[in-house]
Amino acid sequence: MSDRFDVVSEAAIRDGTATDAYFLRTEETLEAADRNPRVVTEVTQDQFPTGEFDLLAGVKDAAHLLEGLPVDVDAMAEGQLFDGGPVMRIEGPYLEFARYETSLLGLLSHQSGVATAALEARRAAPNSSVLSFGARHVHPAIAPVVERGALIGGLDGFSHVAAGEILGREASGTMPHALVIAFSDQEIAWTAFDETVAADVPRIAIADTYSDEKDESIRAAEALGEALDGVRLDTTSSRRGDFRHIVREVRWELDARGYEDVDIFVSGGLGPADLRELRDVADGFGVGGHVSNADPLDFALDIVELDGELAAKRGKLSGVKQAFRTPDGGHHVGLADRADPEDGDPLLEPLLRDGEIVRDFDVDEAAERALEDAEVVGFREE
Repeated sequence: MSDRFDVVSEAAIRDGTATDAYFLRTEETLEAADRNPRVVTEVTQDQFPTGEFDLLAGVKDAAHLLEGLPVDVDAMAEGQLFDGGPVMRIEGPYLEFARYETSLLGLLSHQSGVATAALEARRAAPNSSVLSFGARHVHPAIAPVVERGALIGGLDGFSHVAAGEILGREASGTMPHALVIAFSDQEIAWTAFDETVAADVPRIAIADTYSDEKDESIRAAEALGEALDGVRLDTTSSRRGDFRHIVREVRWELDARGYEDVDIFVSGGLGPADLRELRDVADGFGVGGHVSNADPLDFALDIVELDGELAAKRGKLSGVKQAFRTPDGGHHVGLADRADPEDGDPLLEPLLRDGEIVRDFDVDEAAERALEDAEVVGFREE
């Protein structure tokens, strides 16, 4: 029986057939010529700093892709911000890893794009709870990739259950509009949820299904009383109007009735600009498409040294390079065997030695690194 879903298997990724056809033809040609040069290759997005930083993620998957191959790999740490120059370096016989280029770049490009977008959202509302709600925009097979990138970018959690099982995190989220519609009555739906769902799940009532946000928020507070932790406003953009005013109005009316402890969460097509606009009046956000639909970073893998000699194609810089972070937040790129910038810290460090992974991977450490480095370099300050 054929596969029901069009998903490339882990085995195909590991054996290198998840690749572009021309790499297999390159293998065939080099093998026929008995040619297998020792090369140094580098993964880069831009050759020189541009003033725009991005966030690196996907290093764990890249390491496991190359694990067991006779190569040495140096890379930046996950959660490292970068601006030009190499983020990863691979050295070894070219035929040993040529076919893995396609998957390698995909692993790094996709998750780094997601993580960068998540960090933009995090920086837009640094003191708010921000959750990733965008799994419905991507193929379910890659939801864990998206949610892991969201965590590295500093978000507080995500909604996808299967991703949570893979990443060892509890999925967040309470009720959709569909629950209210299924009961045809807001109070009955909110009460049924409260009576049914485990006590450790926050009681966050969706509060804009049939009537306006103020009306349903008040009714939810009156229906659940002290059990209510918060209300969620997920108003569609066509009905939203002045959303900041709506959130402030809901806050006023809840406070006026003694429900100061009821939080207000906002979701529905939000991006960093919305979070900056609402962060002082809302307690938390659900961000979807801005994170899950983020453009992958445009990484490329290029040979920069061939059998110990300088080599590069047009438009790329030959020679083995290193990237450095200086205390003032500067990002510098130079030849690895030359003097580094004063007080500069080298960013590419050992990842694999002769195919063995020599580094641990921790999502929380990566997220902490990202937030700290974002402060140093002034990432997306507004």
